[in-house]
Amino acid sequence: MSRKHRFTALLNPAPDPAALAAPGLVNVTLVERLHSSVWLVLLCIGVILQSVNAAATAIPVELHRSDQGWELRRGGAPFVIRGAGGTASLQMLAAAGANSVRTWGADDIAPLLDEAHRLGLSVTVGIWLGHERHGFDYNNKSQVAAQLEKARAIVQRYKDHPAVLLWGIGNEMEGFGEGDDPAIWTAVNAVAAMVKELDPAHPTMAVTAEIGGGRIAAVHRLCPAIDIHGINSYGGAPSLLERLKAAGASKPIVLTEFGPPGPWEVAKTKWGAPMEPSSTAKAEHYRRSYLRAVQEARGVSLGSYVFHWGSKMEATATWFGMFLQEGARLAAVDVMTELWSGSLPDDLAPRITSLVIDGDDTVNPRAKIKVGASVSDPEGGPVRVHWVLRAESGDYLTGGDYRPALPDIEGAVLSANVDGAIVRMPEEPGPYRLFLYAYDKAGNAATANLPVLVKGTPRTPMPVPVYTDRFEGMPWAPSGWMGATEFLTLSGDYEKNPQEGTRSIRMRYTGTFGWVGVAWQHPANNWGEQNGGFDLTGATHLEVWARGEYGGERISIGVGLLGAETAHPDSGKTKIDNIVLKHEWQRYRIPLRKIDLSSIKTGFVVTLSGRRTPVTVYLDNIRYVR
Repeated sequence: MSRKHRFTALLNPAPDPAALAAPGLVNVTLVERLHSSVWLVLLCIGVILQSVNAAATAIPVELHRSDQGWELRRGGAPFVIRGAGGTASLQMLAAAGANSVRTWGADDIAPLLDEAHRLGLSVTVGIWLGHERHGFDYNNKSQVAAQLEKARAIVQRYKDHPAVLLWGIGNEMEGFGEGDDPAIWTAVNAVAAMVKELDPAHPTMAVTAEIGGGRIAAVHRLCPAIDIHGINSYGGAPSLLERLKAAGASKPIVLTEFGPPGPWEVAKTKWGAPMEPSSTAKAEHYRRSYLRAVQEARGVSLGSYVFHWGSKMEATATWFGMFLQEGARLAAVDVMTELWSGSLPDDLAPRITSLVIDGDDTVNPRAKIKVGASVSDPEGGPVRVHWVLRAESGDYLTGGDYRPALPDIEGAVLSANVDGAIVRMPEEPGPYRLFLYAYDKAGNAATANLPVLVKGTPRTPMPVPVYTDRFEGMPWAPSGWMGATEFLTLSGDYEKNPQEGTRSIRMRYTGTFGWVGVAWQHPANNWGEQNGGFDLTGATHLEVWARGEYGGERISIGVGLLGAETAHPDSGKTKIDNIVLKHEWQRYRIPLRKIDLSSIKTGFVVTLSGRRTPVTVYLDNIRYVR
């Protein structure tokens, strides 16, 4: 959001010219011409602003094509992107040999641009485009026009920053189907054309989820203003070059996300739980992907952004992160450091080469299971291990939407060491996952896990969290965005002044009037086309803690959203309208005694109305209780 600065000059009496006539001081006639100190203040401000403008000079970036293929040039010199996307330290990223960082959006990125430039890193600035699964409608002219103007403001604000490398226009906005909707790609091209008109010094890039369906045709035929095809590819990254050639692609690419095979690309248990590779196995996949889709693809590939430079809960707490939540580095960091810099770190992450259950992975309630492991440290040093059992998330295709980690089940691990563990499974039937974490003295780590199923029909114990720090479990995904979603931002890890624990949800709407809402859905993006939901019979209330940025903000909250017109409706619906928030945290309770809770697919719904100024509300500790 742009900042407006107002300078107020305080007029002072003109100085005595005689007092300024001494040798070495400013000439008295100059002082008389200034009339008052206000002109001196304004002169200083002008000098400062001129200096700032001189420093904020864009470094031109261009695409060059020769007999050897495509090449990116920055400041006239060849530039191969060695980058990452994520939230871990930029200083560590630069020290590892990287030269770029990618963002998915542009909210409050000025400090990131400044730090990146200071560290010698460039930035692909993401311009977030709406997703239909979040409620954006590309056939709605007003939504599309507002999105274009928001993109315009981003470009005008940041185009002259010397850290800017590329404009990343959208991320998987085409969805997960065929990805060939002309309305979407017409809007993408309109944004790209506007960007090129405002800023011819930085190329444009559209980012898609892999290259299947109509994506290549859309980027090439429907988007002449898109210079580069950004591709998010995981299990398929090693074969990406061959598949691009077979499809007849001709534009240069950037591998905008790559990492381990995703939950949709691996073997599954008989009850459908994906088998996550160990951090050791993942590191080798990072290597293969980089060698095949970047180094061996020179002339087509301009470089890459590894995913995820940080920790992230998606499918599991360890699937995509290159770091653990406490900051421990995994083997993927070692591999990328070697590929970027040419040298491995001095101390490498531990290795886990096997994790095996002694017996069946489907067991009776409260059964004891024995698990064996093979863990080592490359330097031969001691390794500390931590074993933990957690409930399975069951949500494997969230599209990157925020999901908090599930809680540890206390007392489940009866005994454990570096070679294995004995675990007592819970009495509650259902799917679980046993995690092994291994640490060396240098702060590096390794991870592996195994799914285990407890036989029986799962029940729903209370309380059931929708969002709460204490339990950190969220069976529903905040994927159901509604209304003027182009003006909505939602963060599940806002750390300032939570009601409980260390963070809360921050929901900010910058539209002028209108409305916006978010539905917590199971499974993610379920608008009634999918079965799912939970039996919450016995819950008497849904508790919600909420507050406003200033007080006076109005929200509505509810349970259930899907009506009988859908294939898989919510079993019951209720809501409370027109709640006026205070600046301080307040608890609100939705009565549920008369509601059929046998199949709640929409666990929580919140809507708010806009006004002349942005509306920001905070939510915390949302849960079903008896």
